[in-house]
Amino acid sequence: MATVELSFTALPAHVRTARLVATAVARRSGVDESLLDEVRLAVGEACSRAVEGHQMYCPAEPVRLALTDQAGRFEVEVTDTCAPDSRWPGGPGAPGARAGTPGTASQERHSAGLPAGLGIAVIEGLADEVQISETAAGTSIRMSWPSAGAAR
Repeated sequence: MATVELSFTALPAHVRTARLVATAVARRSGVDESLLDEVRLAVGEACSRAVEGHQMYCPAEPVRLALTDQAGRFEVEVTDTCAPDSRWPGGPGAPGARAGTPGTASQERHSAGLPAGLGIAVIEGLADEVQISETAAGTSIRMSWPSAGAAR
């Protein structure tokens, strides 16, 4: 199956569209029906994280979603173009970061009762395989699930 690519403006309303597209492509790729909710939820969480970063640090840049089916795996990659250092300054991934430092989105979530990194933990619990890559150009979350292979 060819790669399906989607880019969208960093608005929360577009996360629903991304989830629907990912679920439809997963179904067409042969992902088992019992895994479709996991695909939908993991894609929603990854896209929500990207939208949050974009709204705060690079609102004019689109969030990118790529969906592929290769070698019996359905793969989703959500990419944002917010550099990790500008996206979460002093956040949990920054050198010398400490919990409770005010001023970052992830720590604001923590103070609201949600621990920092919860979204990644949710994604890792839903996807069969997860790879997170941070570069100077942004962050990519790659998730995959088993599929039947060729498109129907």
